[in-house]
Amino acid sequence: MDERQLRILRELGDLGSVSAVAEALHVTPSAISQQLRLLQRSIPVPLTERAGRRVVLTDAGHALAAAAVEVESAMARARHAVTDFAERPGGVVSVAAFHSAASAFFPPLLRGLAGPEHPRPALADEDVAQDRFPALTRDYDLVLAHRLDHAPPWPRTVTSATLLREPLDVALPAGHPLAAKPLLSPRDVADQPWITVHDGFPLMATIEAIAAFADRRPDIAHRINEFTVVAEVVAAGGGLALMPRWTTRAHPGVVLRPLGDVHARRHIDVLHRPERTARKAVRTVLAELHAIAAQIQGRDTSATT
Repeated sequence: MDERQLRILRELGDLGSVSAVAEALHVTPSAISQQLRLLQRSIPVPLTERAGRRVVLTDAGHALAAAAVEVESAMARARHAVTDFAERPGGVVSVAAFHSAASAFFPPLLRGLAGPEHPRPALADEDVAQDRFPALTRDYDLVLAHRLDHAPPWPRTVTSATLLREPLDVALPAGHPLAAKPLLSPRDVADQPWITVHDGFPLMATIEAIAAFADRRPDIAHRINEFTVVAEVVAAGGGLALMPRWTTRAHPGVVLRPLGDVHARRHIDVLHRPERTARKAVRTVLAELHAIAAQIQGRDTSATT
């Protein structure tokens, strides 16, 4: 028994013939008859009977047709409730991000969506290995994820869009001899001790590319994922590090220098399950994230012109 079969039964009671129901529903009479037979299989008493050349409802058929009116009304209310929810401008939208993206995006997101007429972001930090980001879309409406420029795309089970393509610079102590150079090569830095991320996180692949270009094994002194901690360790002379240019806070004891000859750029992407954007509130937050990304990149452009 399904909603379409119940509607056919109701229309048969109202219109009085299979041909009239078929015309009203824009299908063939045989399609109507088939649906009535399928419905009859789930009901222990006859729903229709012959009256001359016509098929009409029995008393049981009339009783079920009357109940079908209530079913259609309930389904219509349910559809309207879902539509109202989907088009509601407010409501909670959950957003997860890895640490440096959270630091850069969360404060302006809260400021940009302040007020009762806007969605209410529910924010969470999720600093996971690259291959675990898609699974987070099960628990959050929107997920800010990172991957390297040349990394494989995200799986088709999630929808993705790039917010930023962010350069990765070499972070050095302010007094380091290499800080005087405007552009560094892999050979300049390959023999230095490195502060890098744990295995499975995108920046590690760039460290390996630097070492391969210079034909040397990387000297990994420390493994730290949190860039604010990395900056402190760099400033204290613990080694060099790769740091994103736009989404980490400046440190007075650290200078950033661009790196040539290797791909040193990461994507900050926003992931979500396709059905999440059926909600207007989620679409609003997604648009705000894109606007924030444009502002972040715009600040860098204005600073260099």
